[in-house]
Amino acid sequence: MILIIKKIAALFALLLLSCQPEKRPPDFDKAAAAESARRMLYDYHAAIQREGLAGEFPYLDTSADFFWVPPGYTSALSYDSVRAILEANAGAFSSVEFRWDTLRMFPLSSEIVNFTGIVSGQIVDTAGVSASTSIIESGTLIRRKDGWKLLSGQSAVLEEK
Repeated sequence: MILIIKKIAALFALLLLSCQPEKRPPDFDKAAAAESARRMLYDYHAAIQREGLAGEFPYLDTSADFFWVPPGYTSALSYDSVRAILEANAGAFSSVEFRWDTLRMFPLSSEIVNFTGIVSGQIVDTAGVSASTSIIESGTLIRRKDGWKLLSGQSAVLEEK
């Protein structure tokens, strides 16, 4: 009899717990999160134009959670790998200019925003040879103490029309 009472008490406790109101994350200002993350992506391109490829470093998340799949790669690279590639190629260009042709923001919280868009660019190497490019890009931004950072994503070069 005691075993039956214990089972009924446990079942009753489970029912009480399951009837609690759904716990939702606190509401956040989606427009504000999207706008501040968008500003970061424009600042990111401005830094690259001013400083070359090394201008990317302050905008990349340095945590172990970072990954990026660059154009032409079939797997994700860590922060250290991306940094090494950027450092190895930074001196090859006299000018790098990117701009967002389209950019859509998808705020998941006040700390995490997904994005997707098309980037057009003009790159000039040290011999003066210029190349235009168009890239589709999507990723996740995370807000850290020192601002928004690129946490993860992928880029692919679009075919010319």
